[in-house]
Amino acid sequence: MLSILNVNSLVHWEEREILRREAFIRHFSEEVRAFLRSINPAWDMRRVEAPTLIPRHMISDAYENTDIWAQERIAGTETELVLRPETTPSTYAYMTHLLDTHSGAKLPLCVWQAGRSYRREQEQTTAHMRLKEFWQMEFQAAFTADTGMDYHAACLEPVRKMIASMINLPTRIVESDRLPSYSQVTMDIEIDNGFKWMEVCSISRRTDFPRKFASRSKGGATREHDVLVLEIAIGLDRCLHNWAIAADQA
Repeated sequence: MLSILNVNSLVHWEEREILRREAFIRHFSEEVRAFLRSINPAWDMRRVEAPTLIPRHMISDAYENTDIWAQERIAGTETELVLRPETTPSTYAYMTHLLDTHSGAKLPLCVWQAGRSYRREQEQTTAHMRLKEFWQMEFQAAFTADTGMDYHAACLEPVRKMIASMINLPTRIVESDRLPSYSQVTMDIEIDNGFKWMEVCSISRRTDFPRKFASRSKGGATREHDVLVLEIAIGLDRCLHNWAIAADQA
């Protein structure tokens, strides 16, 4: 990772790190798929790539223009766009599309993305990894709220082990210091890199999926279910940063 533009939080990634990021994406996606299907073989897993530009109205009201990179509107008829601060809204849009069309998709359904997101982070040294442009890998795993399985609690240790297996540094699970309005519970996975315990993954049980799920019994009766979402949000840049520290110590 190189900081050669003389701007805090803007970095170059070199080929060795790019290849390692691709290995992270492959390994993490395989492990999350294996975990979900070990509990319920019915899980439908899909990957999607969405635009990094997104209509302003789709992102949370919690983001003010001081938090995001917003487009200057040149004409009144122009759609107000922003560089996405997270992948969730576009993933939800795709999941809703699948469930509302004749795609055959039904719950439980997990859709994930790996790509760039953007935020107006505070000016800090790169060691804190508060990048303005960063790579996220986010899994949105939707299931009916009346299921008897607590996917959130069940996934914490498997996800910690998944990350620890790729980064040879101490890891721990801690309660998040912030609970978003959409989350019933949020836990973080942190890595001790010698400088600080750094959050590399956040795991939430979300309540903000934009629609209910309708199931139909064999007799033809339709029933609506509330939907919960297990979100596993991994900071790929932070994983790379800590992997490089561990590699230097080896």
